Amino acid sequence: MTEKEKCRQGLLYDANYDRELLAERERAKELLYDYNRLRPSQYTEKTDLLRSLLGKVGKQVIIEPPFNCDYGYNIEVGENFYANVNLVILDGAKVTIGDNAFIAPNVGIYTAGHPLDAERRNQGLEYAYPIRIGNNVWIGAHSVILPGVTIGDHVVIGAGSVVTKDIPSYSLAVGNPCRVIRSLEAMEK
Repeated sequence: MTEKEKCRQGLLYDANYDRELLAERERAKELLYDYNRLRPSQYTEKTDLLRSLLGKVGKQVIIEPPFNCDYGYNIEVGENFYANVNLVILDGAKVTIGDNAFIAPNVGIYTAGHPLDAERRNQGLEYAYPIRIGNNVWIGAHSVILPGVTIGDHVVIGAGSVVTKDIPSYSLAVGNPCRVIRSLEAMEK
């Protein structure tokens, strides 16, 4: 079984020394280098580069530079997607973001994690669990989304939150660790 296959199954895999994964990350870094250096007025070039990098892109997508990710092909964003500056997505596993998602500055979406024991961690092993973010979601500035989390539809994540567990639809959730503080269902209707 290849390291990439192990990764896709949620097993520990060698992310630091496997040649296939290193080459795929280098390809993404080359595209990101170009993307992050485009002039603000180069909308067409930005969109074209995002379509080359990401696994799926809706018709309207804006990611303000700088933007960084590991592979790119594991990221799928829906229609009317906006991310402000300094978005980081570590996409060892799939990251799916629905329609009408808005992401504030300095947000990190991390599918990757490492073993707690130093011996395996020092071998370059890690795991990756998918993240799903629903439709009509707003993620506040400096928030962190951790491996394996699902955020439902019509959710607001408050600034500075660390999302360690699933957040149900129609929720306002904040804090470290992030927790639901109220329902937004009545407001949406």
